[in-house]
Amino acid sequence: MNERYGADVLSPGWRDVGRTVIPTREAVRDLVVEEATTGFCGAVIRVEKKIVTLEDRHGKLRLFPLGAGFLIDGKPVVLVVPAAKAPATRARTASGSMAVKDAPARIARASRIFVEGRHDAELVEKVWGADLRIEGVVVEYIEGVDNLEELLSEFRPGVGRRVGVLVDHLVPGSKESRIAEAVARGPHGRNVLVVGHPYVDVWQSVKPERLGLAAWPQVPRSVEWKHGICAALGWPHEDQADIARAWQRILGRVRSFADLEPQLLGRVEQLIDFVTAE
Repeated sequence: MNERYGADVLSPGWRDVGRTVIPTREAVRDLVVEEATTGFCGAVIRVEKKIVTLEDRHGKLRLFPLGAGFLIDGKPVVLVVPAAKAPATRARTASGSMAVKDAPARIARASRIFVEGRHDAELVEKVWGADLRIEGVVVEYIEGVDNLEELLSEFRPGVGRRVGVLVDHLVPGSKESRIAEAVARGPHGRNVLVVGHPYVDVWQSVKPERLGLAAWPQVPRSVEWKHGICAALGWPHEDQADIARAWQRILGRVRSFADLEPQLLGRVEQLIDFVTAE
């Protein structure tokens, strides 16, 4: 049905009926506008205290208050102060260092970082990989520290050829601590640094809450630690393939240094500093 008398004149918005809405534009640098009253046409040079400075094609400058009274392509606009831009922030690597965009990998140094196993190497690569490539540091896993002294004799550490070693379970009285002390007293001690974390395995250096745990399960000494952890968590652990999948599940929860315990973070940073020192 036709509404004989039309809409209620007192309904919301009745004041705006038929009114032309003038769009707003931010007075960004190089925007070309015309001041309607004077006809002065120029590009925005700067905005200060709600005053816009325009420069015409002859280099002449004029100042006008922001607001209505400007034209762009002959159509009226209201000039407003440009929105403040968020300060640019530099990206960071997973280790928390400032990222260097498009930086090529450096030619490998003679110095090296040794870690005990593949899982240690994969964790170090995931968190510190970008930093190590810029520094030209290669990480090698040596499958345990029992043969560390033999490996060092083959490597022949020296000036500009340092070795940093990261070991598990470096606590007083442990086998690892005795090996570290022997290396420090040996012929290569000056150019080799052995540091470690207190955990039985590098798995424990991942914060347990990242896996939804309050703490890592306690494993009896009579049980192989990784198998015991998988059993406690209800994960398959029949063979090495199961253990590898368990590690990938853990490693997948690591995004940055914030997912690791400080006892590991400090030691890796210490090794990087040691092997990159001039």
